[in-house]
Amino acid sequence: MLIVLSVFCLSFVSGQEEEFTVSGYVKDAATGEELIGASIFEPRTGAGAVTNLYGFYSLTLPAGTYRLEYAYLGYDTKSIEINLAQNTTQNVSVTESAILATDTEIVVKAEKEDRHVESVSMSREKMSVEKIKTIPAVFGEVDIIKAIQLLPGVQSVGEGQSGFFVRGGASDQNLILLDEAPVYNASHLLGFFSVFNADAIKDVQLYKGGIPSSYGGRLSSVLDIRMKDGNKKKFSGSGGIGTISSRLTLEAPIVKDKSSFMVSGRRTYADVFIPLFVKDSVNKKNKLYFYDLNLKANYILSDKDRLFLSGYFGRDVMKFSTAKIGWGNGTGTLRWNHVYSNKLFSNLTLLYSRFDYSLSDETDVEGFRWDSDIRDLSAKLDYNYYLNPRNSIRFGYQLTRHHMNLGHARGIGENSIFTSLKMPQVQSFEHGLYIGNEQELTDQLSAVYGIRASLFQNVGEATVYSYDEKYDFADSLVYKKGEVYNSYFNIEPRLGLRFRIAADKSVKASYNRTVQYLHQASNSQSASPLDIWITSSPNVKPQLADQVALGYFQNLQNNMFETSVEVYYKTTQNALDFKDHAQLLLNRELEGELRFGKARAYGAEFMVKKTKGKLSGWLSYTLAKSERQIKEINRGEWYSTNYDKTHDLALVLNYEMNRRNSFSFNFVYGTGAPTTFPTGRFNYNGQVLPVFSDRNAARMPDYHRMDIGYTLRSKEKAGRKLFWDLNFSVYNVYNRHNAYTITFKEDPDNRGSSIAEKTYIFPILPSVTWNFHF
Repeated sequence: MLIVLSVFCLSFVSGQEEEFTVSGYVKDAATGEELIGASIFEPRTGAGAVTNLYGFYSLTLPAGTYRLEYAYLGYDTKSIEINLAQNTTQNVSVTESAILATDTEIVVKAEKEDRHVESVSMSREKMSVEKIKTIPAVFGEVDIIKAIQLLPGVQSVGEGQSGFFVRGGASDQNLILLDEAPVYNASHLLGFFSVFNADAIKDVQLYKGGIPSSYGGRLSSVLDIRMKDGNKKKFSGSGGIGTISSRLTLEAPIVKDKSSFMVSGRRTYADVFIPLFVKDSVNKKNKLYFYDLNLKANYILSDKDRLFLSGYFGRDVMKFSTAKIGWGNGTGTLRWNHVYSNKLFSNLTLLYSRFDYSLSDETDVEGFRWDSDIRDLSAKLDYNYYLNPRNSIRFGYQLTRHHMNLGHARGIGENSIFTSLKMPQVQSFEHGLYIGNEQELTDQLSAVYGIRASLFQNVGEATVYSYDEKYDFADSLVYKKGEVYNSYFNIEPRLGLRFRIAADKSVKASYNRTVQYLHQASNSQSASPLDIWITSSPNVKPQLADQVALGYFQNLQNNMFETSVEVYYKTTQNALDFKDHAQLLLNRELEGELRFGKARAYGAEFMVKKTKGKLSGWLSYTLAKSERQIKEINRGEWYSTNYDKTHDLALVLNYEMNRRNSFSFNFVYGTGAPTTFPTGRFNYNGQVLPVFSDRNAARMPDYHRMDIGYTLRSKEKAGRKLFWDLNFSVYNVYNRHNAYTITFKEDPDNRGSSIAEKTYIFPILPSVTWNFHF
């Protein structure tokens, strides 16, 4: 109602004088790539706009002559004079900035410099892919997930984990999107690397709070990643040869300035070298590799219509002796952009997502194979309506069909004695209807507000179990195919406010309710590919989270430094966890292993970022708490979640000495993750059994690490077509043995006592990568 009233009132006010609209796309001049989040600013009136997720903008002004400034991070600002006497289409191409090098200074021109203070949104991080590529990484492998873990409020449990945790939420509470399609497992090699090949990526945005009403389905965050569209001007390429993998990306116009394609591939080659270092015939056949393939094509049908088709395919294979694990993601996106008028923009999207995994053992007698998968089909329609410079409205609808195969285990080989077991196929529908408005109320006060209505439906064919008060099996009901046997409906309000105290400082506040209908069944510290996804059902209520946040933002020294402080408090209803010794795999009564209660998370985030000069980077620190309370666990007392980290610190620096030489550095420190250690043991029928402490009453050792890097670039020569850079990096410079696991065994010098042994993964790791582009 608030949105409708404000739109009506402002429509009446704006109609009192003649106004016209200028709209169009902002593009990269060299490639024709549409730019997301570019700024359009009119200095005399202070009016402005920002390009949407497809590079489109719309700005309405009174009739007259104006000078519009178009700016984007890392690009030269372009100024254009227009005489606005009618609705006008103005497509603009901006040029990537050259690094202006002198003996004393390096400056990279950027987007509108006060965006940090002026923007209504808070708890939102936009990361440049070029900046991500400067961060030292394991084996020199650029990793988007590892990069966002260096931001305040975003945490990693520890070494070798690509899952991330935002403001006290679990890793399954992050909505990860690649060209709008959900990615259910974003890790390669059990978490050492992420599935995102940075060479194929155009834009990375993370929402930790103040989540727009257009997003739904997860509690804690949204990571929205967009692939490159492809170079519409000329054939180009990039790639690299690294310590454990190589990659190649090719882009070219299909019809110049009208259509293009992009294809990007990456593969590791550890499996190629295994036979060279292993002598016995069995282990020579071990396999350990992953690959990615990104594809995209686009076509400009007319000034008002554009088509995009994109896909991602990735797979991991790990084989040791007779055991084999495999998993992979596949996504597909078909989009149609249509411009109805200078003020109304639409996007129709069809989406497909699949995640599958398998586990097998090829022994002669006990050979088996286990498969499971989750598949989504979705259609969504989104609209942007640019009412006037003070109001930008978004509304739309999405329908998703979830199909889950919870597992099928069967014997393999003629002599296998393994008994086949097939878990249920689970189907459900998820609906989302939303509307939101970003409104400038006064010159100092702006608001973004909206509402999302979500409906979740369980659909047969299904057998639904019921349980008594002790969670023992009580009864079952059978539902026929296509029958809706359960549903949940929720309203999710979203609100954000920004008050500009002065030109260089502002205060922001936000509230959002989010709902999650899909849950990952994991009783380990970090999610793995073999963890099972389950839906809400008559026995499993959806999780509901309410988060409030307050922040102070200030730019210093002519926008050279950006500083921010944010505090947040989040509560969760229907939080779930597993009982002690829960059986997760191939369990038809899995819901009986769950226990329900509530959760809370709160904390403070601090960040200082330097954006100009030879030295750039940021310092971030998070002080936080995340805990649950469930009646059947720890006697109903509050206990730390698996990802509760009190302190989290990151320092990221990049020093551009000159055009050819740059140095990078990062240091991270974090409190050890909660865990459950044995406190004793006893003998039972000849077996030694451990006695455990309360859940998560102990902690792993604190985590800290330092990485350094150096990049040498090729000389810039007239007529040169192939450019390269050589990157040297050292991961874990001082060889810190960060604990991956801690195991207990009998002390040989003191029988009856146990000693703890720490297992670590990465020692000091030097690497070299040769990158190129043409």
